[in-house]
Amino acid sequence: MSLTSFFCYLATMVIVTYLIRVLPYICMRKEVKNVFFKSFLGYIPVTVLAVMTVPAIFSSTGNFFSAAAGLLVGIIVAWFERGLLTVALSSCGAVLLVELIMKYLIH
Repeated sequence: MSLTSFFCYLATMVIVTYLIRVLPYICMRKEVKNVFFKSFLGYIPVTVLAVMTVPAIFSSTGNFFSAAAGLLVGIIVAWFERGLLTVALSSCGAVLLVELIMKYLIH
């Protein structure tokens, strides 16, 4: 990922997160009581982050299988409610392991 792309992604996430949190305060005078609308506004930043992250995961390595293994391990470790550092290190370890296995299988 180039530095320009990184800053474009970062700016997009900042703008979306900021707008979603600020627009209800600007547009509405009273507290939002609609549960559906409140949950909708709460899930928008997470959705945008996921939409930007998943393609970056598959383009971060030169191999689809190692990227998929890292994603799968990350999902499994996160499912068991581990911390962000544990999820990231587990995913990186899975990618490294698959890359090493494929390197020795091909050569």
